[in-house]
Amino acid sequence: MWFGLPGSEFWRRLAVVVGVAMMMVVSAGSASADRNFSQWVEELWPEARAKGISEGTFRRAFDGVTPDPEVIELASRQPEFVRPVSDYIASAVSDERIETGQEMLARHAGVLDLIEARYGVSRYIVVAIWGIESSYGEVLDNKNIVRPVIRSLATLAYQGGRRATFGKQQLLAALQILERGDVRPEQMYGSWAGAMGHTQFIPTTYNQYAVDFDGTGRRDIWNSIPDALGSAAAYLSARGWRTGKTWGYEVTLPEGFDFALADGDARRSLSEWERHGVRRVQGQAFPRPDDEAYLMLPAGARGPAFLALPNFRTILAYNNANSYALAVGHLADRLKGFNPIVGEWPENDRPLTAAQRREMQEHLVSRGYDTGGIDGMVGPKTRSAIRSFQSRIGLPADGYASYSLLQRLRNQTASADR
Repeated sequence: MWFGLPGSEFWRRLAVVVGVAMMMVVSAGSASADRNFSQWVEELWPEARAKGISEGTFRRAFDGVTPDPEVIELASRQPEFVRPVSDYIASAVSDERIETGQEMLARHAGVLDLIEARYGVSRYIVVAIWGIESSYGEVLDNKNIVRPVIRSLATLAYQGGRRATFGKQQLLAALQILERGDVRPEQMYGSWAGAMGHTQFIPTTYNQYAVDFDGTGRRDIWNSIPDALGSAAAYLSARGWRTGKTWGYEVTLPEGFDFALADGDARRSLSEWERHGVRRVQGQAFPRPDDEAYLMLPAGARGPAFLALPNFRTILAYNNANSYALAVGHLADRLKGFNPIVGEWPENDRPLTAAQRREMQEHLVSRGYDTGGIDGMVGPKTRSAIRSFQSRIGLPADGYASYSLLQRLRNQTASADR
């Protein structure tokens, strides 16, 4: 019926028809996806009811909620680049963050006095966590970063995959928060993975540890700074914070030091570390020689060295990454007025990705070393295997899984195959 039309008009009308058809297909797909999600929400309702969620709260929480495609993308993204610890520390403990943190210490001194008195956690640690988690609340105003928690967690739970169990657990916990009336659904914002408020609590952590520090009758880590900081302190206290003690010390190591002692499982008193020649960088004495610590080399033998005390382990409970706990401890020190890290970070340090760590383990196993498996996890056995290989080729046996060491293993394998 269009064949008598001029060529340009024929193709224009054909394009319109194709476009409409494609929109209908996309619309049908979206409608199907929406029906599937709605069905999934209905199937979730009995579980929510069993957790004490009323139907009114449940329906209000899911009113207009659809899966968030950006959360799906973020959850499936596999990071190919791992930041060196030095880069992370430089970003987390910037001059601006130190200056702003000192302003916050002065502005909220009264509240921090009360927090220290109740929980025994250093104000500098609490404010450092606040600074690193949300830039003292600044990111909460950035709608390109924060997003509705119910939608994010529902997306993780609905989409399936490795984060589905976590998503459902946290979603049900978030619904319990709404049920108690601490926050309204439209105010419950957080990260794509559900970390919320000034101090970035996930819902289960919030339910167990968040506190109403300002006495308003509800726990509000989104809008109440006393509640947010008090909750962080309450959590650290419950996880074993030792009042009046620090997180650790930067130290220097003597020539010929036995790097086999740098193992997270090897805890010794500070006085014993001194007998091994370990000293604080400024030469001061350790104030409590009987305190126990382990030696940490976040960039191997070529980088700074630290003695980590039990409070360092407590910070790890907040985020189980050495770089994070080191940043919190160092920012707290800088907020007190202490000096920057003295030791120099190695240039061109390239931490290994999980795939590269597995490759390193494969090379070591092929040479007869026991890594405890090929899983991409650098545990005690892998570190021991690395030390043995380093000793054999005349390198400091620090057990550090570096990119340069992986290159040596690759080159040796290539030479052997020729």
